[in-house]
Amino acid sequence: MVTKIILSILGIFVLFQIFIRIVRKMIHFPAPSFIGPLLDSNYRRRLQPPDKLIQRSGIKEGMHVLDLGCGSGAFTTFVARAVGKKGKVYALDIEPKMLEQLKNKLAKPENKDIKNIDLINKSAYELPFENNSLDLVYMVTVLQEIPDRNRALQEVKRVLKPRGILAVTELLPDPDYPLKSTTIKIGKKAGFILDKASGSFLNYTVRFTKS
Repeated sequence: MVTKIILSILGIFVLFQIFIRIVRKMIHFPAPSFIGPLLDSNYRRRLQPPDKLIQRSGIKEGMHVLDLGCGSGAFTTFVARAVGKKGKVYALDIEPKMLEQLKNKLAKPENKDIKNIDLINKSAYELPFENNSLDLVYMVTVLQEIPDRNRALQEVKRVLKPRGILAVTELLPDPDYPLKSTTIKIGKKAGFILDKASGSFLNYTVRFTKS
């Protein structure tokens, strides 16, 4: 009986993944704001621990970092504390309502100490930074949501310093989840150099450097 229940759940999960992936292939759109609370939840962070994401991405104290597609800020505050007072985090998203959720989060008493985050409502195709100005850009379950990924990655490459880092993190069961090999291929095609791939099949980070 238990086996049948487990198989039924797995079957439903597989069918849902197939359905949602077909829809996502036909229609590209950013994560809607109504799922912001789910994305910025302790449940999500149990699946993707912030400390592991920071370590795998290569985020260090003093860095100027772009959180590209930050959404409601699931990891933004953790990264802000990791880069410290001498560092800076630019939280960029195309959805104004997502940024509004992050703004409200930063206004809470437990985050009053954070002063190094700038919120930016822009597209990944138009990053408002000078050439060679950022130390690191990270994306968490975002790259596959962007219709023209190569165009966005060329912008990322433009704003990164020489040897700057691009870190791409993906998670299953995200409906846009790609295999690790696919992410590596996309990064290399855009002209980045593979530095390190870490994590599991379900939750991985691929780190690239700007040539």
